[in-house]
Amino acid sequence: MNLEHLKALVAVVDEGTFEAAADLLRITPSAVSQRIKALEASVGQVLVRRRLPCTATDAGALLLRMARQVQVLEAETAAALGSGMNARAHLPVAINADSLATWFVPVLHQAAQWEDTTLDLHVEDQGFSSQLLREGDVMGAVTSDPVPVSGCRVDLLGSMRYIPVAAPGLRRRFSASGRLDWAAMPVLKFNTKDTLQQQLLAAKNVLQLPPTHLVPSSQGFLAAVTAGLGWGMIPELQLTDELADGVLVRLDDTAYHDVALYWQAWTLDSERLNRVTAAVRSAAKDQLRPGESGEATGPSRAGYRRQK
Repeated sequence: MNLEHLKALVAVVDEGTFEAAADLLRITPSAVSQRIKALEASVGQVLVRRRLPCTATDAGALLLRMARQVQVLEAETAAALGSGMNARAHLPVAINADSLATWFVPVLHQAAQWEDTTLDLHVEDQGFSSQLLREGDVMGAVTSDPVPVSGCRVDLLGSMRYIPVAAPGLRRRFSASGRLDWAAMPVLKFNTKDTLQQQLLAAKNVLQLPPTHLVPSSQGFLAAVTAGLGWGMIPELQLTDELADGVLVRLDDTAYHDVALYWQAWTLDSERLNRVTAAVRSAAKDQLRPGESGEATGPSRAGYRRQK
């Protein structure tokens, strides 16, 4: 297979259009199209779905994975030979938003010192990030899936704990005789995949959601809870001084939900990918709870948490 054809495939999928891929590669859209057609002819299968944005077919995903691996190894080999010291390897990684806002930050500090690597962070729900590995979109992912994707290694990182909190004023409004009116108190959801609050309500025998606000941002979610818009399950790591200062209060001292997180990465002998893996492991070891998931709010979930 022609290396330039593989580079065109990566560019089309990453940029979403043939025109944007052409700008990136500094060639014409016609040249990009010719390279993709030549690659498809060589394997006898359609590799790119021509739509907005362009996406890889199943066959294209297989070649996309190989193309990304080749690009990283090419950059590392050039550097080892002394002919590509300024070449940066492009490493796409999937991370859920709650992790990105909390324990993953030290990884960013380390990556800021890497002059030979650029990170491309795909913010995705941890229950779905392993799919990005299968499709060749990323080389590593923080995921709640313990089953390794084919061609990947998996490591248990630890668990993130979520606890139910609210603004003191909201709790007072919906408290009577020392009991919370869970059925009436407004609640927040991150998105339609977010069922964590619903699971706690089910444990309280509340089967129908009370007034519900959608806030699709980790920082915005915390800000909305602090403002009294509703209550929500917040990562323990995201709460710094809010509980100590009385800005927020726990609604149930015994309720929590732990989500086990894993790191899955391609089994590629790459110094740069190994460096990312080491940074992720170190950050997780310092901040996440050890062990696998356990919870006190209801049945275990498959993982869905917060995106952008």
